[in-house]
Amino acid sequence: MDRTLLDLLVCPATHQPLHRLDAAQRERVNAAIARGELKRGDGRNETAALADALATRDGRSVYRVDDGIPVLLIDEALDTTAVDGLAATR
Repeated sequence: MDRTLLDLLVCPATHQPLHRLDAAQRERVNAAIARGELKRGDGRNETAALADALATRDGRSVYRVDDGIPVLLIDEALDTTAVDGLAATR
């Protein structure tokens, strides 16, 4: 994903800037998905692992990226408040 585009994207719910999850962060999210711990904004459990994703600055919401396209739909955002280490580091 182009850095210029990433700098423009914000969470549609909180308007926080978004950052790309690194491999370790993505692994933590995917492990929580595999354990059935993460719910989407529409209340359903997420079942599909993420190949790429963006998180809010505070790390409480994660949006998947499909084929390089961010899916910034509130109903599909993952509530990641229970997953540590997703907040932006800079």
